[in-house]
Amino acid sequence: MRFSIEKYLKEKRTAIDSTLNRLLHSPRKYPPIIHQAMRYAVFGKGKRLRPILLIAAAEACGGKASDVLPAACAIEMIHTYSLIHDDLPAIDDDDYRRGKLSCHRKFGEAMAILAGDALLTRAFEVLSQMKASKNGALQAEVISHVARAIGTEGMLGGQVEDIRFLSSPGQAQRKKRVAYIHSHKTGALINVALKVGAILVGASRGELKALDKYGTSFGLAFQITDDILDKKEKREITYPRIYGLKGSREKVKSLVRNAKTELNIFGQKGRLLKELIDYFVQSRI
Repeated sequence: MRFSIEKYLKEKRTAIDSTLNRLLHSPRKYPPIIHQAMRYAVFGKGKRLRPILLIAAAEACGGKASDVLPAACAIEMIHTYSLIHDDLPAIDDDDYRRGKLSCHRKFGEAMAILAGDALLTRAFEVLSQMKASKNGALQAEVISHVARAIGTEGMLGGQVEDIRFLSSPGQAQRKKRVAYIHSHKTGALINVALKVGAILVGASRGELKALDKYGTSFGLAFQITDDILDKKEKREITYPRIYGLKGSREKVKSLVRNAKTELNIFGQKGRLLKELIDYFVQSRI
């Protein structure tokens, strides 16, 4: 039977959403407003890219989706928390997210901040309760990797530099800054999702190294592609504005080639990860 990436994505999104529904508190649980806000933000028209990459990495390393679904959902909770906070008036000031009003426009700024905080906290609660399929002692390692990836050395650090970017003097420093922002604000969570999926199913050092390089290329290529397709042009911090559209597209193609090369270690099991970077990056430009 011919493999269908669309069918795979639909199946995994369904499994992820079902697990998220189970892991998040009922919207009736007291105090209901916070649980309603959390669910509102999580269950939008999201691509579920990061949890799907986590699952795909686990499968490439010989595991099953069922081994890692709670961890995948924890990563999606963290991603959603970051989106809620990004949309706030003090940061990006966006009124819409995932096809509907952003969380702060629906529930107010205070409740949106708390919903983001609650999703982040719940994510680590889920990670602390899971069991690695081949080695329960890996749990602390996973939590450490996730915490570092979303802290000041990763996603949060990228957000800080994103806010400060416009004061950056000189074109050379601007190039360094935009690369830093994209690799940290976007790339760090993508990278750690792949790493977590692999670690939980007992990946080898070589497999982890290959996934790290694949994830680095994927994360940067994905964000540059978003820059190319972003028509709002609210800010100056985009690859096309610094490198031009042609240079940006060439960079994406180079990153995709590099990412796919890193997957050779997996043989046929790496095919899905190649399909995913084609689907989410290559096909969009």
